[in-house]
Amino acid sequence: MSRAVLMNNYGTPPVTFVRGDGAELWDDRGRRYLDFLCGLAVTGLGHAHPAVTEAVAAQAGTLIHTSNLFANEPTAEVVETLDRLIRSGPGGDTEPGRILFQNSGAEAVEAALKLARKHQGRGRHGVVSAYGSFHGRTLAALAATGQPEKHEPFQPMPEGFRHVPFDDFGALEAALDPSVGAVVLESVQGEGGVVPASNEYLRAVRRVCDERGILLVMDEIQTGLARTGRWFGYQHAGVQPDIVTMAKALGNGVPVGAVWARPDAASAFVPGDHGSTFAGQPLALAAVRAVLAQMQAMDAPAAADRLGAALRDRLLEIDGVDSVRGRGLLLAAELSEEAKAGRSAKDVASACLDRGLVVNGVTPTALRLAPPFVVSEEQIAAGCSILAEVLEYTQ
Repeated sequence: MSRAVLMNNYGTPPVTFVRGDGAELWDDRGRRYLDFLCGLAVTGLGHAHPAVTEAVAAQAGTLIHTSNLFANEPTAEVVETLDRLIRSGPGGDTEPGRILFQNSGAEAVEAALKLARKHQGRGRHGVVSAYGSFHGRTLAALAATGQPEKHEPFQPMPEGFRHVPFDDFGALEAALDPSVGAVVLESVQGEGGVVPASNEYLRAVRRVCDERGILLVMDEIQTGLARTGRWFGYQHAGVQPDIVTMAKALGNGVPVGAVWARPDAASAFVPGDHGSTFAGQPLALAAVRAVLAQMQAMDAPAAADRLGAALRDRLLEIDGVDSVRGRGLLLAAELSEEAKAGRSAKDVASACLDRGLVVNGVTPTALRLAPPFVVSEEQIAAGCSILAEVLEYTQ
């Protein structure tokens, strides 16, 4: 691929993938790989899933796009299913919420932040989020992201955003002055190193938000749609957010995102407040409908829980893996100093790629693993065997 005509946002790709099937990928030289990253937790049903392929092909041959000035056929079933799954955990026995479709996770966060501002009104525009968080790369989503090094090239950032240590309720509570209208959190910080929030923390945050009339926004873009062993990660804590953002696994690779909000918050948006040319188009929602149907049929949360436990056990058997953290099929393997032998986790991930395993270095010392829900236990064993060989080689 010529790099001369592409902006250098992603560096030089080490591999060109041309085909996928389930948990496997093939490059342009015919080499096979085990995909334990899923395009960053996107292809939960694996590559080229026949039901999703059929749904997209059928919709492409029928109607790809009109605009949001008109309704389309897949919408009703998708919104009813998503609303039911979002409210399916403890504390979710509330009246149905409202959904706004977007094209990506960053756009979903952007829409959620605008909705929170409009609902709370002027003077309550403040947003508290956590250090280590990642919420997207649009300006407002980036401002909510708790990684100051990512802010510097784009200063000055939008005002009203502040950050506190993750999973530290005392620090968060201290930051809640009268200007704060929303708290934005991930149930597991994905890009921050696959770090789960404790259930007690999320319950305390929910309680203080209720006490002070603050909206709790849960960013479930990486953790939603069964990835952690529940339909949404906050369900482990038995809380119900006011606003939920989702994307990634929603379309199994077809670009789509969404914002769910409880009815009183959702009613703040009126025609003209927010929109998108492509969001909610029939092609994307046909994919979402097929994805949700397949995930429910296979009980994807149970699959993620079972396979995640198997993967965790295999990882902990590897010499050079000090510990494993995360939930379901979103895990990080913390590497020992001896196993890294002076190299970073990114270097270890590169060595795994050379041997046919796709993972990534989510921190300098940890690998992220997020296989699809259709991965077999034999493939888990094979992937962990590759990692063990790489770590043995680096010692």
